[in-house]
Amino acid sequence: MSEESTPGEARAVHAMDDAGLTYRLVRHGRVSSLAEAAAARGVEPIDVIKTIVVRRADDDFLYILVPGDRTISWPKLRELLGINRMSLPDAASALEVTGYERGTITPFGSTRAWPVIADQRMSGREVSLGAGAHGVAAVLDADAVVAALSATVADVTDPE
Repeated sequence: MSEESTPGEARAVHAMDDAGLTYRLVRHGRVSSLAEAAAARGVEPIDVIKTIVVRRADDDFLYILVPGDRTISWPKLRELLGINRMSLPDAASALEVTGYERGTITPFGSTRAWPVIADQRMSGREVSLGAGAHGVAAVLDADAVVAALSATVADVTDPE
Protein backbone atom coordinates (compact mmCIF):
# COMPACT_ATOMS: atom_id res chain seq x y z
CA MET A 1 0.00 0.00 0.00
CA SER A 2 1.35 3.44 -0.84
CA GLU A 3 1.89 6.20 1.67
CA GLU A 4 -0.76 8.16 -0.24
CA SER A 5 -3.58 5.88 0.88
CA THR A 6 -6.40 7.28 2.98
CA PRO A 7 -7.53 5.77 6.30
CA GLY A 8 -10.59 4.38 4.49
CA GLU A 9 -8.46 2.71 1.84
CA ALA A 10 -6.16 1.30 4.51
CA ARG A 11 -9.16 -0.21 6.35
CA ALA A 12 -10.57 -1.74 3.15
CA VAL A 13 -7.21 -3.20 2.07
CA HIS A 14 -6.54 -4.59 5.55
CA ALA A 15 -9.99 -6.24 5.60
CA MET A 16 -9.47 -7.79 2.14
CA ASP A 17 -6.04 -9.04 3.22
CA ASP A 18 -7.51 -10.49 6.44
CA ALA A 19 -10.16 -12.26 4.35
CA GLY A 20 -7.38 -13.88 2.30
CA LEU A 21 -8.60 -12.33 -0.93
CA THR A 22 -6.45 -11.99 -4.02
CA TYR A 23 -7.07 -8.62 -5.64
CA ARG A 24 -5.56 -5.95 -7.82
CA LEU A 25 -5.77 -2.42 -6.41
CA VAL A 26 -6.40 0.24 -9.06
CA ARG A 27 -5.91 3.95 -8.38
CA HIS A 28 -7.44 5.98 -11.17
CA GLY A 29 -8.67 9.23 -9.71
CA ARG A 30 -12.24 10.43 -9.95
CA VAL A 31 -14.36 9.34 -12.89
CA SER A 32 -17.53 10.86 -14.27
CA SER A 33 -19.35 7.86 -15.76
CA LEU A 34 -19.79 4.13 -15.51
CA ALA A 35 -17.98 3.64 -18.84
CA GLU A 36 -15.05 5.74 -17.63
CA ALA A 37 -14.85 3.79 -14.36
CA ALA A 38 -14.94 0.45 -16.20
CA ALA A 39 -12.21 1.52 -18.63
CA ALA A 40 -9.99 2.82 -15.81
CA ARG A 41 -10.41 -0.44 -13.89
CA GLY A 42 -10.01 -2.74 -16.89
CA VAL A 43 -13.44 -4.37 -16.53
CA GLU A 44 -16.80 -4.30 -18.30
CA PRO A 45 -19.45 -1.84 -17.04
CA ILE A 46 -21.51 -4.72 -15.59
CA ASP A 47 -18.49 -5.61 -13.44
CA VAL A 48 -18.20 -2.22 -11.73
CA ILE A 49 -20.08 -3.16 -8.57
CA LYS A 50 -21.88 -0.44 -6.64
CA THR A 51 -22.18 -0.97 -2.89
CA ILE A 52 -25.53 0.47 -1.83
CA VAL A 53 -26.41 0.92 1.84
CA VAL A 54 -30.06 0.24 2.64
CA ARG A 55 -31.80 0.95 5.95
CA ARG A 56 -34.24 -1.73 7.11
CA ALA A 57 -35.04 -0.13 10.47
CA ASP A 58 -33.42 2.12 13.06
CA ASP A 59 -29.81 0.99 13.42
CA ASP A 60 -30.39 -1.91 11.00
CA PHE A 61 -28.69 -1.65 7.62
CA LEU A 62 -27.42 -3.93 4.90
CA TYR A 63 -25.25 -3.73 1.82
CA ILE A 64 -26.56 -4.51 -1.65
CA LEU A 65 -23.91 -5.24 -4.29
CA VAL A 66 -25.31 -4.02 -7.59
CA PRO A 67 -23.74 -4.47 -11.05
CA GLY A 68 -22.88 -1.12 -12.66
CA ASP A 69 -25.50 -1.29 -15.39
CA ARG A 70 -28.32 -2.22 -13.00
CA THR A 71 -30.35 -0.73 -10.17
CA ILE A 72 -31.94 -2.15 -7.02
CA SER A 73 -35.33 -3.74 -7.64
CA TRP A 74 -37.24 -2.69 -4.54
CA PRO A 75 -40.04 -5.26 -5.11
CA LYS A 76 -37.51 -8.10 -5.44
CA LEU A 77 -35.57 -6.90 -2.39
CA ARG A 78 -38.74 -6.55 -0.28
CA GLU A 79 -39.81 -10.07 -1.27
CA LEU A 80 -36.38 -11.53 -0.46
CA LEU A 81 -36.23 -9.86 2.95
CA GLY A 82 -39.91 -10.21 3.79
CA ILE A 83 -40.23 -6.56 4.76
CA ASN A 84 -42.09 -3.66 3.19
CA ARG A 85 -40.29 -0.56 4.36
CA MET A 86 -36.71 0.21 3.40
CA SER A 87 -34.93 3.41 2.55
CA LEU A 88 -31.61 4.80 1.43
CA PRO A 89 -29.87 6.71 4.21
CA ASP A 90 -28.64 10.23 3.58
CA ALA A 91 -24.91 10.77 3.08
CA ALA A 92 -24.24 11.63 6.73
CA SER A 93 -26.05 8.53 7.98
CA ALA A 94 -24.26 6.30 5.46
CA LEU A 95 -20.91 7.67 6.64
CA GLU A 96 -21.91 7.15 10.27
CA VAL A 97 -22.91 3.50 9.84
CA THR A 98 -20.14 2.43 7.44
CA GLY A 99 -17.19 4.73 8.10
CA TYR A 100 -17.06 5.51 4.38
CA GLU A 101 -18.22 8.50 2.34
CA ARG A 102 -20.65 7.88 -0.50
CA GLY A 103 -18.70 6.90 -3.58
CA THR A 104 -16.13 5.02 -1.46
CA ILE A 105 -18.37 2.56 0.40
CA THR A 106 -17.36 -1.09 0.54
CA PRO A 107 -18.37 -3.86 2.92
CA PHE A 108 -14.66 -4.51 3.51
CA GLY A 109 -13.39 -2.56 6.51
CA SER A 110 -16.73 -1.02 7.34
CA THR A 111 -16.88 0.28 10.89
CA ARG A 112 -19.83 -2.08 11.45
CA ALA A 113 -20.42 -5.42 9.78
CA TRP A 114 -23.80 -5.38 8.06
CA PRO A 115 -25.37 -8.26 6.11
CA VAL A 116 -24.57 -8.32 2.40
CA ILE A 117 -26.79 -9.25 -0.54
CA ALA A 118 -25.02 -9.73 -3.86
CA ASP A 119 -26.95 -9.64 -7.12
CA GLN A 120 -26.72 -13.03 -8.80
CA ARG A 121 -25.31 -11.50 -11.99
CA MET A 122 -21.96 -11.08 -10.22
CA SER A 123 -21.42 -14.83 -9.97
CA GLY A 124 -18.49 -16.26 -11.88
CA ARG A 125 -17.12 -12.85 -12.88
CA GLU A 126 -14.13 -10.66 -12.13
CA VAL A 127 -15.55 -7.51 -10.57
CA SER A 128 -14.41 -4.16 -9.27
CA LEU A 129 -15.49 -2.84 -5.87
CA GLY A 130 -14.77 0.49 -4.28
CA ALA A 131 -11.82 0.31 -1.92
CA GLY A 132 -12.56 2.96 0.67
CA ALA A 133 -11.35 6.08 -1.13
CA HIS A 134 -12.41 8.11 -4.15
CA GLY A 135 -10.74 6.82 -7.31
CA VAL A 136 -9.52 3.58 -5.73
CA ALA A 137 -10.97 0.16 -6.53
CA ALA A 138 -10.16 -3.49 -5.97
CA VAL A 139 -10.54 -5.90 -8.88
CA LEU A 140 -11.19 -9.43 -7.68
CA ASP A 141 -13.16 -12.63 -8.10
CA ALA A 142 -16.86 -12.09 -7.35
CA ASP A 143 -17.35 -15.58 -5.94
CA ALA A 144 -14.48 -14.99 -3.50
CA VAL A 145 -16.12 -11.70 -2.46
CA VAL A 146 -19.43 -13.47 -1.83
CA ALA A 147 -17.72 -16.18 0.22
CA ALA A 148 -15.60 -13.73 2.24
CA LEU A 149 -18.65 -11.62 3.11
CA SER A 150 -21.01 -14.60 3.65
CA ALA A 151 -23.27 -12.74 1.24
CA THR A 152 -26.70 -13.88 0.18
CA VAL A 153 -26.81 -14.22 -3.62
CA ALA A 154 -30.17 -13.37 -5.19
CA ASP A 155 -31.87 -11.64 -8.10
CA VAL A 156 -32.33 -8.17 -6.56
CA THR A 157 -31.77 -5.82 -9.51
CA ASP A 158 -33.37 -4.55 -12.71
CA PRO A 159 -31.75 -3.03 -15.80
CA GLU A 160 -31.00 0.66 -15.33
